[in-house]
Amino acid sequence: MTTARDIMHSGAQCIGEDESLYKAAQMMRDLKVGSLPICGRDDRLHGIITDRDIVLRCCAEGRNPAEVKAGELAQGTPHWVEATSDVGQVLSMMEQYQIRRVPVIAEHRLVGMISEADLARHLTDDQLAHFVESVYATK
Repeated sequence: MTTARDIMHSGAQCIGEDESLYKAAQMMRDLKVGSLPICGRDDRLHGIITDRDIVLRCCAEGRNPAEVKAGELAQGTPHWVEATSDVGQVLSMMEQYQIRRVPVIAEHRLVGMISEADLARHLTDDQLAHFVESVYATK
């Protein structure tokens, strides 16, 4: 059985909920990623922030990214998967909620992320086609 841990990108880094969006943008640039998990003072996952969030929910609203905290953009309960989840469970959850990136958790701590690129490297063509159709379909 292939698990989330088998296909994830390990070494994911969090942006602290009290860190600025400016800092988040610098981290994304340096890490060459388009999203970061937001971790709270309790070292737990509080959400995910994307480069698009920074542009649309901060810059486009005339707010200063150096003054807006990452935690302000965390909305609702974040979706995540256990490291031991099988790939079918991961795909099902990502398709159900139409999400393109998902944090991987083990023992209540972030251990990695699964992105579309990770899926493309590990899924069959049929599985990948179904994922793309499900996630990008308009509802």
